[in-house]
Amino acid sequence: MKQKFNIITSTCVPLPLENVDTDQIIPARFLKATDKRGMGDNLFRDWRFHADGTPKEDFVLNDPTYSGVILVAGKNFGNGSSREHAAWAIAGYGFRVVISSFFADIHKQNELNNFVLPVVVSEDFLQELFASIADDHQTLVEVNLPEQTVTNKKTGRSEHFDINAYKKHCLMNGLDDIDFLVAAKDKTEAWEKKMKDEG
Repeated sequence: MKQKFNIITSTCVPLPLENVDTDQIIPARFLKATDKRGMGDNLFRDWRFHADGTPKEDFVLNDPTYSGVILVAGKNFGNGSSREHAAWAIAGYGFRVVISSFFADIHKQNELNNFVLPVVVSEDFLQELFASIADDHQTLVEVNLPEQTVTNKKTGRSEHFDINAYKKHCLMNGLDDIDFLVAAKDKTEAWEKKMKDEG
């Protein structure tokens, strides 16, 4: 059972770069790992750290004035190879939501499978978010999964986002695919027993 999604209100970490691919999210040298633990330490590794392991002060994840569980990213986030490790790294770092105007399909699915909610907004709304966050690093964004809305609390503007009904159910109930199948099995067996008893 994972942490259930409902309404998340948080400050944001902005990454206003387009075409961020999975090799930038998690470099290929970390793909040998078969365990998700510690993967967040290497999120955007080559952008966050120098070769000697010291932090790059000008990268947003190393800027203490930015924080929160929402990553706001530029258009075409997660393109490139289909490595699930990229979603592991995003979830492992602590992000629960990624907002962009376009996601690569496989990466979007990998995020959902790892309990990270990818929220697709219009390019205009995305640029407004970037502007609000740049103006005030404490800008709050509300992501309401039940209503499927995202709201810029600084301007009051909201947009609706789409999500697969099955994935929405899983996120709201803290279920991965296996949890869902187990729950369905229990319900099926209970129904079959009821039918048998009534027969």
